[in-house]
Amino acid sequence: MKLNSSMVWKMPVKEKVLFLTFDDGPHETATPFILDQLKKYNARATFFCLGKNVKAHPAIYDRILGEGHAVGNHTFSHLNGWKTKNKSYVSDIAEAAQCISSKLFRPPYGKISPFVARNLKNKLHYKIIMWHVLSGDFDEKLSPERCAQNVLMFSRPGSIIVFHDSTKAWERMRYALPATLQYFSGRGYTFNTIV
Repeated sequence: MKLNSSMVWKMPVKEKVLFLTFDDGPHETATPFILDQLKKYNARATFFCLGKNVKAHPAIYDRILGEGHAVGNHTFSHLNGWKTKNKSYVSDIAEAAQCISSKLFRPPYGKISPFVARNLKNKLHYKIIMWHVLSGDFDEKLSPERCAQNVLMFSRPGSIIVFHDSTKAWERMRYALPATLQYFSGRGYTFNTIV
């Protein structure tokens, strides 16, 4: 099995639908802001949560679910799958699964070993979700405008788009997300969850 074939990079759609995703939350400032923005456009999104952040902010996690969004497992403590022993990595995912009820998984940094990917897919029945468009909001060298441009220029129907609900990404995300929602809503797009 090729590693890439076990992962989802884009969603198969015929309509003008985009799939916004947010990594690393819940976050006390960024996540409520995101939820408010999504509500303005009747948009749904998928939040790839860290177990440690779900434990720190359970009310925000409940709000994500209560407002009709999807969640996914992003490990408990944001481990790098290329620098962590397979057993420890899988154990960290299992710890996150105790508070994140989802069969969607996104590896932090997009790094996962072929062994773990096979096991997650074939034995634990996870769907591994990657991305088609990175906003780049985590990159402190990029301007907020550049992050928005990354999304506006490269998104197509079915694109899985990555933003972050984190302190590091906040300055760029809080500009780029509203710009994305406004631009694509004005062109007849809808935003849906990954299932």
